[in-house]
Formats: sequence, structure tokens, C-alpha cells
Amino acid sequence: MTNHDSDTTIADFGDQWIKFQDNSGYYGSPQLFNDIVAGVLDLADVPGRCVADIGSGTGRIVEMLLAAGAQHVDALEPSRAYHVVRERFRGREDRVTVHQLRGDQIAGLGPFDLIFSVGVVHHIPDPLPVMKAAHAALKPNGRMVVWLYGKEGNRLFLALALPLRAVSKRLPDSLLQLVVHALDLPLRAYIALSRIAPLPLRDYMQNYLAKVAPDKRRLIIFDHLNPAYAKYYSRTEAIRLFEEAGFADIAIHHRHGYSWTVAGSKRL
Repeated sequence: MTNHDSDTTIADFGDQWIKFQDNSGYYGSPQLFNDIVAGVLDLADVPGRCVADIGSGTGRIVEMLLAAGAQHVDALEPSRAYHVVRERFRGREDRVTVHQLRGDQIAGLGPFDLIFSVGVVHHIPDPLPVMKAAHAALKPNGRMVVWLYGKEGNRLFLALALPLRAVSKRLPDSLLQLVVHALDLPLRAYIALSRIAPLPLRDYMQNYLAKVAPDKRRLIIFDHLNPAYAKYYSRTEAIRLFEEAGFADIAIHHRHGYSWTVAGSKRL
């Protein structure tokens, strides 16, 4: 993928997060944060820590980190949605510093106790420079946590989504939103049916999608169909990415059977 395509992905997300700024309900809750990091990070490790968030979007994960007790969060957002994050935390500059920077530019900040990147790395065509920069920005024994789209457990979804993405990522947002509303109808039916039948992705349906509000469910659909680039990682690929960036003590969790939460530490 070219630099132009990478820039297009950043621009896509900038447009998206300017349109969809609300993070209310379960979608922006501490409970969801705990669900994301469970299996690779103890929430008791967050209070009092200096933390960074790569790809902050509207500041959803930053709010979760503050609620978890982080002492200070550096929020990195490369798109024009940087202004959304800055406005959200206006008046809280003692706890949040917002930077209009890409992830591969984090090495000049910090050092940090923890670095998070939730739902971002799988949209970066060449993520290794980002991971290496994050490793450089950590304190010794610091830890990075990344949430990634998964390949395993997603066979049915990918069989439907990948051909659709070939078209949807080229649609204007106004038209894509109509497609999203149309897709939301069968998805609602699938969620309801999965309550009583052992359907593929049942865990994801019941323990995530069923808990978010309807507008957030449609945003999740939009989020899968809109970006110019998205990669679905196998377990092996996810671990290798951390290893190649120099991380040790790698832990990986197959979240709800459809995605990966991965964490690694910086050696002394």
C-alpha cells in the first residue's frame, strides 16, 4: 500500500470521528475497557501511571484510561479529528496532552509506563515503525497493549465483509450510511437469534454488540466498511509483530473469539 493510501485511511478516520463524536453508554464505559484488556493487563497497573494512547479518535479510550486512574495521558491523533480530542479535554490539560502526531512519531514523547492502541494498528499498512517507536517511548519494564481485528473465528464474517469492503470503502459517507442502516436490520435479527442458537460469533454478539446502543452498533458496522485499509491478524502474525518490535513477555487473548488483545513489555 502506498503512502497515499495510508494518508487516505487517516483522512477517512478524521471525517468519521468528526461526524460521530458521542461515546456514551457501554461503548465508552470502564466496563468495556476492562473487557478489552482482560487477559493481558491487570487494571490495578493503571492508577498513577503515565500513559499514551495511539490513534485517539474522539478520545474514547483516553476517557477510559482516566476513569481507570491514569495520572496523565498523552493522546496521539494524526487526523483532523485532533481538534475533537483537544476540545473534549479542554480544561483537563493537567491530565491530558493532545498531539497531532502519527504513532511512529511517539518516540520523542514520554517515557511512558503504558502505551495503548485500540482498533488502530490493524488500519496501518506498515505497523512495525509504530511498534518500534512505541517500544522506544516506554520506560524499562513498560508495557504496550494493542487490540487487533482477528482472523481466527471470523471466517463467516470475512467471507461476507471482504467482498463488500472492496466496494464500500470507495463510497461517499452519505451513501455508506444508507448501506449501514440496511445491514443493521439483518444484524439485529442475527443478534437476537444468537441468544438461543449457537451461531458463529455468538460470544461477540451477546457480550459486545448486544450491549451497545443502536447508533453505536451502526457505527461499528461503518467502522468496518469505511477505512481504505484493514488487516485481520492471525494469532501468529499478532505475536510476530510484537517480537519484531523488540517486545518481551508477550501475552495474547482471543477476545470473544473474534479479535486479539496483545501486550508486551520493554526489557530492562
